[in-house]
Amino acid sequence: METSRRKALGRGLEELFNNEPMDYEKIEEKIMEETNNEEIVEIPLSELRSNPYQPRKNFDEEALQELAASIKEHGVFQPIIAKKSIKGYEIIAGERRVKASILAGKEKIPAIIRNFSDQDMMEIALLENLQRENLNALEEAIAYKKLLKELNLTQDSLAKRLGKSRSHITNMLGLLTLPEEVKDMIMNNKLSMSHARVLSKMENSEKIKELAEKIVVDGLSVREIEDLSHNDVIEKKNTQIRHNENRNEYKMIEEELSEKFGTKVKVKNNKLEINFVNNNDLNRILEIIGLDN
Repeated sequence: METSRRKALGRGLEELFNNEPMDYEKIEEKIMEETNNEEIVEIPLSELRSNPYQPRKNFDEEALQELAASIKEHGVFQPIIAKKSIKGYEIIAGERRVKASILAGKEKIPAIIRNFSDQDMMEIALLENLQRENLNALEEAIAYKKLLKELNLTQDSLAKRLGKSRSHITNMLGLLTLPEEVKDMIMNNKLSMSHARVLSKMENSEKIKELAEKIVVDGLSVREIEDLSHNDVIEKKNTQIRHNENRNEYKMIEEELSEKFGTKVKVKNNKLEINFVNNNDLNRILEIIGLDN
């Protein structure tokens, strides 16, 4: 029993998910599933600090006050997840409960202690940003770049880890090659991801900036930009075309849909399968399809 507990305590983030796409929303759930009641301990709130790799976000003060009132009356129902550090503990999951408990005047909070590595903590912070925050296309691309660099991953392994298509990762990273003026337009939500993706495949920086301005001023559609590039008005980057004579009849459709939705798509036995990681990811896909509420 003690050996299995030590094994559970020391399981890293990748082992926790095995070969499943990593989902920030499920980290806490998976840890809870393998934790016995006797492993839940009370730790001082004064010894807790945020994940050092996670830039501080704004918290809804009204929601925090409501949670604090509930904690004051009923206590904390679900323990937080924390990591022992050199001085005190770092929060893995449950920061809202920590803040609300402090507002409620509590001194301690129930917690499950896990020995995640610094690499795991960094990945958790980036996953939270990607899967919980409403990032624009450029912010998403920056997060992918950080994951590739810090975790020393290939684009293919990152795609599998996040449940995304390889082409989506590649297209997003392509945005980082755009001129700074165009990046600013993306950051300010003046250019959509679809517009930016077409621009990122073009070669001439001055023409990219010129066309970006026309998109903003004249409201050019993605189709109009693509038509311009197909007519050689815009010079495209040289791309390597992979030929495969044995491709199945739906392979091209799968690739095009995977690129459009940013996730794996399969066409088989008269069925169309679109993968998604969590509800936020599903809502993102529904917005692309045009079925958002």
